[in-house]
Amino acid sequence: MAHQFDLILLHAPSVYDFREKTILYGPVSDLVPPSPMFEMYPIGFTTIAEYLERHGYRVRLVNLAVRMLRDPKFDAAAMIRKLDAVAFGIDLHWLPHAHGAIEVARLVKKYHPQTPVIFGGLSASYFHQELMQYPEVDYVVRGDSTEEPMRQLMACLRRGAQPVDVPNVTWRDRTGQVHENPFTYVPADLDNLAFDGSYVVRAVVRDRDLASYLPYQNWSGYPITATFTCRGCTMGCVSCGGSAGAFRTCFQRTAPAYRSPDLLARDVAAIGRFSGGPIFIIGDIRQPGDDYAAALLAALRRERIRNPVIIEFFRPVSPEFMQQVAEALPKFTVEVSLESHDPEVRQAFGKPYGNEDIEASMQAILAAGAQRLDVFFIIGLPKQTFASVMATIDYCGSLLARFGGNGRLAPFISPLAPFLDPGSPAFEHPEKLGYRLFYRTLEEHRQALVQPTWKRILNYETAWMTRDEIVAASYEAGLRLNRLKARYGLLDERTAAATEERILKARAMLEKIEALLAQGDPASQAEELRRLKPEVDQVSISTVCEKRELELPIGFIKLRLLEAFWHFIARPDRSRRPVRSEVQV
Repeated sequence: MAHQFDLILLHAPSVYDFREKTILYGPVSDLVPPSPMFEMYPIGFTTIAEYLERHGYRVRLVNLAVRMLRDPKFDAAAMIRKLDAVAFGIDLHWLPHAHGAIEVARLVKKYHPQTPVIFGGLSASYFHQELMQYPEVDYVVRGDSTEEPMRQLMACLRRGAQPVDVPNVTWRDRTGQVHENPFTYVPADLDNLAFDGSYVVRAVVRDRDLASYLPYQNWSGYPITATFTCRGCTMGCVSCGGSAGAFRTCFQRTAPAYRSPDLLARDVAAIGRFSGGPIFIIGDIRQPGDDYAAALLAALRRERIRNPVIIEFFRPVSPEFMQQVAEALPKFTVEVSLESHDPEVRQAFGKPYGNEDIEASMQAILAAGAQRLDVFFIIGLPKQTFASVMATIDYCGSLLARFGGNGRLAPFISPLAPFLDPGSPAFEHPEKLGYRLFYRTLEEHRQALVQPTWKRILNYETAWMTRDEIVAASYEAGLRLNRLKARYGLLDERTAAATEERILKARAMLEKIEALLAQGDPASQAEELRRLKPEVDQVSISTVCEKRELELPIGFIKLRLLEAFWHFIARPDRSRRPVRSEVQV
């Protein structure tokens, strides 16, 4: 029997039944585009889909999280029941999807008991052995680059063969025995992949289903898009599952895999053909070295990029380099994550540079004409106390006094939440780095995600701050920074007042729920939590800052669909080099 699709990729909300459960999420997603349901699917979905379609497979993507957020009546189970494919793929890239991903897998098996379910993503790779304990999971494809292993696995599934020789796959055979194939596929570069959005444009036209392909709920209104310089990292930030150490120990990657400068510049230009929104180039473009950065900027200059482009730096920059950036990107914004005002805390986190160097960088970035300089700070770091967090807010005030006169410097702060990443140094060696973990296994994290407050969802505290203190510091820092932004004109009075009211309500709501949970009567707790749900949901979005603060000004035309149709469908694609010959399975 022929199937409609070879592979259907499903992206679940963080908590599958979030529309019924009462959970105070707190400021866990205030500084990223998606909601606390983390409805943005990983870019790897699109690279896998494009790669497979290039090799003759038909792939569909369904963002269940977006569909559920946009339409309260959307029935995810009913849609899954109607879908038809050789196999279903579910991402467990970020650990906050531990609940939703497993629940969606159960629905797939309920309606398609004989259809294989494949998991992938960084967290799936880390927990691959535990995932195989769930009967709903048949395969886990491990690693940061699973496009080729997925092709080989799909070839086996098409002809009913077992994936004995497919690299990086953990799988269950017909007798129920679990096998762990060697982890041998670790590509040295990213030049065989497409990061230009071409698959999504073609698939939306083909499937006539824009809603299922939206990256996050409000993307149509603010179509920010991302492309990658690399997979892997040279940095060792202690809480990051994408740190150099995590990639080395968990994903067999001893060095980052980079995308060539010319192809990356073409990605940016191609995205600009269908979107007028910002394009985020993920990864410090200097990681591969100064020659790479210079080549990329030269290629971007040749492409004459019209869109706002966001770049990030992991270490200080020089005025000369920023001048090169300005010449290549007329509308550039810079993001820098300082973590703390205190160099000792920053160094303990994995970033060994002082304030003098970074402040000189800020001067250079703004002098070069950056549209905006976003500076991020984090709560929950090694050696960081409640008082240190408040001193960070004072430091934000000094930065605004020095650089913020024209409104282009924008500081942000949020807690390190909801989880320390599996594979990160802090997750692997918590006591050594001053952390205490409350959850270690996948199932423990899955159960944590349905706790009624974000304080209980947090999987850690530190030797310097308890969970209660991390929560208290987050709300108080949010209040103080909000007032600073109002004072320096970064926020209008109405927005600042609304944000302050929301912070105060959220803090009071957390105290109310915690008092309720201390009463010890489950029946009355459940009933009261159901009654509180509308108010809880209202204060769980944009808790410590207004999410729109992250948005850059864009033109009236946000999407250029006709131009995209011509570029990606009517014309042959030229956004990557030809596929190398690979072993066919």
